[in-house]
Amino acid sequence: MKIIFSQKFETPEDPQEDLVLPTLQDDIKKTRKALEIAYAGFDNATDADMIDCYIYEINALLKRYKHLSALAETTL
Repeated sequence: MKIIFSQKFETPEDPQEDLVLPTLQDDIKKTRKALEIAYAGFDNATDADMIDCYIYEINALLKRYKHLSALAETTL
């Protein structure tokens, strides 16, 4: 069997553009948004397995948020 993949490679105009790391504030904002989404999913979940899933996800995100907040405090 012969499979042919067509790939188009595009290079950015500025090669340094791909090397930009997210800032601590960006990570905190993304984590806060993920928490909002997880809480909304938890509020709408009806299946017991999904409720458990959201509980674990929320706990993990809360720990990540606390860690990032502590890092932000030490960098001030």
